[in-house]
Amino acid sequence: MPDVVNTEQAQAWNGPEGAHWARNQDRWNAVNEGFNEPLLEAAALTEGCRVLDIGCGSGQTTRLAALRAPRGHALGLDLSGPMLAGARARAERDGVSNIAFEQGDAQVHPFEPGAHDSALSRFGVMFFADPVVAFGAIGRALRPGGRLAFVCPAAADGNGWVEAFSVLSGPLPLGDLARPGLPGMFSLAEPARIREVLTAAGFTGVTVTEARAYGTWGSGAADAAEFLLGTGPGSHLIAQMDAAARAAARRRLEEWLRAHETSDGTVRLLSTSWLVTADRPA
Repeated sequence: MPDVVNTEQAQAWNGPEGAHWARNQDRWNAVNEGFNEPLLEAAALTEGCRVLDIGCGSGQTTRLAALRAPRGHALGLDLSGPMLAGARARAERDGVSNIAFEQGDAQVHPFEPGAHDSALSRFGVMFFADPVVAFGAIGRALRPGGRLAFVCPAAADGNGWVEAFSVLSGPLPLGDLARPGLPGMFSLAEPARIREVLTAAGFTGVTVTEARAYGTWGSGAADAAEFLLGTGPGSHLIAQMDAAARAAARRRLEEWLRAHETSDGTVRLLSTSWLVTADRPA
């Protein structure tokens, strides 16, 4: 593992959480891919663009960026060894050659200064131990005038998966996950916080726009419940219950999810995020 300062997140994404995402990369893409097109458009990619994908996970957005820049190159960076292994395998299988993946922590990764025209991220920038330092490093990796674009979750109550978990045991205890300045899914849920961090990191022209998309969570209520309960938050909640309580919670969750089945039986939940753009000063 390269040098990291975000050790807690490195342990999580190289442990059970990272393994879960690697095994279920197609499912997670089905959850999040509704944000792909808005993100790629906001990143202002060109055919010769040199793209940096931060928190690339299993590499779907990296591959899409590489395909939009056939005369350029896409580099995906992530903490998770298991997810990067899947990313490399998928890129090779799909024949995407103008692409590479590196394991590292954006806060201390030895980026080549000015080597990229655009940096993007789909839900990969909320976990920095020090976001100002991390975004500062990303900014220095961009050429002068380069573009940053990312999506991150907005308030918890605008996201269907949070509502789903509340069915299990009341409101999901977000605790430190939602506190500005601390790593977690909702660490950038406030637009003012986003602007504060990016401005301190040296970016200009910051825009924050609400983006909504429905994601597919399963082929039916039972399948979606199984998937949700296998995620980090789901496993944490279920582990605190005895067998009878777990069974009852699963039944409640399935019943709630059944109301979100579409005509073809798939379960689709709404996600509300911020689509953010910013520029490195020219």
